[in-house]
Amino acid sequence: MEATSRPFPQSIDETLKLLSEADYVADRALATVLFLALRMKRPLFLEGEAGVGKTEIAKVLAEALGRPLIRLQCYEGLDVSSAVYEWNYAAQMIEIRMEEAEGRVDRGAMEKNVFSEKYLIRRPVLQALEGKKGAAPVFLIDELDRTDESFEAFLLEILADFQVTVPELGTIKAEEPPIVIITTNRTREIHDALKRRCLYHWVDYPDAARELDIVARKVPQANQRLSAEVVSFVQKLRQLELFKVPGVAETIDWAGALTELDKVALDPETVSDTIGVLLKYQDDIARIEQGEGRRLLKEVKAELAAAE
Repeated sequence: MEATSRPFPQSIDETLKLLSEADYVADRALATVLFLALRMKRPLFLEGEAGVGKTEIAKVLAEALGRPLIRLQCYEGLDVSSAVYEWNYAAQMIEIRMEEAEGRVDRGAMEKNVFSEKYLIRRPVLQALEGKKGAAPVFLIDELDRTDESFEAFLLEILADFQVTVPELGTIKAEEPPIVIITTNRTREIHDALKRRCLYHWVDYPDAARELDIVARKVPQANQRLSAEVVSFVQKLRQLELFKVPGVAETIDWAGALTELDKVALDPETVSDTIGVLLKYQDDIARIEQGEGRRLLKEVKAELAAAE
């Protein structure tokens, strides 16, 4: 059964409520730019470190609005045939041979037949442009910085006019523009021409209170004391000069892993045994195991005890 699309929020407060009801804990700045993107029908460009919840925004928005989510996962070498459309060449060849076998050799009619929509394979971009009025999909262009500049340039027409040209069929224009969310981890700079077509927001790591709220929603079975210690420990880790500091996704994973181990509080041994859930580079792990971890844990325990 198709999801029933719901109307856009009519205020920033309604946008905050919409996200909260879908268990996404947003700050007011994010809710504001998201509200404006929906009202102005402009793409939203989200930049930030990996694991801060950029992709999740698109997923939550699609769920909250009852819209389909179409995701274009970017990677090096992504081209038009993978992103927009391609022809089903195998089916076309079979059709051509069947027509020849039946003696139908009218080249014009044959070409018109094999280059009909019947043989068109729709990739994410084309799927996003074919949404119906009042039910346009959420179109997630994820990790755009992984592609090259030529593909980035190709997106300019799509983001400006919400249309794409298929030479054999003509121009396909969106009946209603999709809700476009673009994410980047800033491994390279995105050209200003693309950014100008979008509203922009930097998604930062949450403060301790908001991150604790996130953990409470995503890992509701976790012990409250454990959740507080996990969040405080991660917040302190982010102040260190690590190769890759943990994102919110890692905080949630760590709280979930510790809960699976029936832990109700952190201790040095537990931190050492499970640090691979939180950190993904050996140099960072070695630094924590060589004394930094114990120091941070001691600070966490002292601060929480003082706050009680």
